[in-house]
Amino acid sequence: MTLSLETRTLTVRYFAAAKAAAGTGEETVELPDSAIVADAVAALGTAHGPELAQVLLRCSFLLDEVAVRDRSAALGGAATLDVLPPFAGG
Repeated sequence: MTLSLETRTLTVRYFAAAKAAAGTGEETVELPDSAIVADAVAALGTAHGPELAQVLLRCSFLLDEVAVRDRSAALGGAATLDVLPPFAGG
């Protein structure tokens, strides 16, 4: 008997320093249906290396344009994760 793990496709959009560290502005990732925001962040850091992993520690996130305050939040039916590093400016 083999176990089937259902997955979901999540579009990740990077901005500013996160975009530079990831080397791309947008990508899609496959995650388990049960994934939480922290799982997505860990997968991104692993895929792109320590530079992005460091940037991700300071980032805020939007799931389908709604702010995520808790990284243990379920991805649910979200299709897009925006990665927003701290911005400076006036």
